[in-house]
Amino acid sequence: MLGVSAATIRRDIDKLDEAGLARKVYGGIAAIESAHQRAVALPFSDNRDIAVDAKRAIAREASQRVREGSLIVVHAGSTCFHFGVLIADWNVRILTHSMPLAAYLSEFGSCQLTLGGGDLHREPGILHDPAGDDQTFFASQFFVGALGVGAQGILESHPLLVHFVQHFADRVNEVVLLVDSRKFKESPPLVALPFRRVSHLITDDGLDDNDAKLLESQGVRYTIAKTAGGVDEQER
Repeated sequence: MLGVSAATIRRDIDKLDEAGLARKVYGGIAAIESAHQRAVALPFSDNRDIAVDAKRAIAREASQRVREGSLIVVHAGSTCFHFGVLIADWNVRILTHSMPLAAYLSEFGSCQLTLGGGDLHREPGILHDPAGDDQTFFASQFFVGALGVGAQGILESHPLLVHFVQHFADRVNEVVLLVDSRKFKESPPLVALPFRRVSHLITDDGLDDNDAKLLESQGVRYTIAKTAGGVDEQER
């Protein structure tokens, strides 16, 4: 599109990163994050390749909480996608409304797969039938991501995602929140679920002391997963 070589693009990205004008990420470049900025949901294809090490570490830790032969719900989002990829061949039944995850599990997985029906909402990449919510459905665990995390709990910007989170949280034994540490700096406008409804939170070792204190003040049980060069996994 720019009429220049890939090498030129890479050098320009390096210069922007070094100057602090943008942030180099896996597969490209991202805007500098601010502690006060309003969260904007990136397309799944972009978000999947950001903070990959942290998301895979979280996925590994989350997989240790899955019980063989159980029925679990896996939500949309990139961290949940990495989690679903990791357990694609496990002896579990996965219910998901996420099109990217369902497509991967269909082609590469051997787990039992139940896909929610309805219209495709390309962003955030989920299927939804407003008349099709099953009031009798029940599962053991709901693995859910978030656009942001704050004192109010799980935060989102898309009303449909809020609906999904609340719907499935009412139909499971345990809600497990999977969020990389960047999400504590985001401020989406909608509260999807308060912390009192979250059984356990799993994040990476980029969690800072202030955010750890927030979780502890809210009584949230959490696990910090080790990334490359990080500290050992720990549970609090």
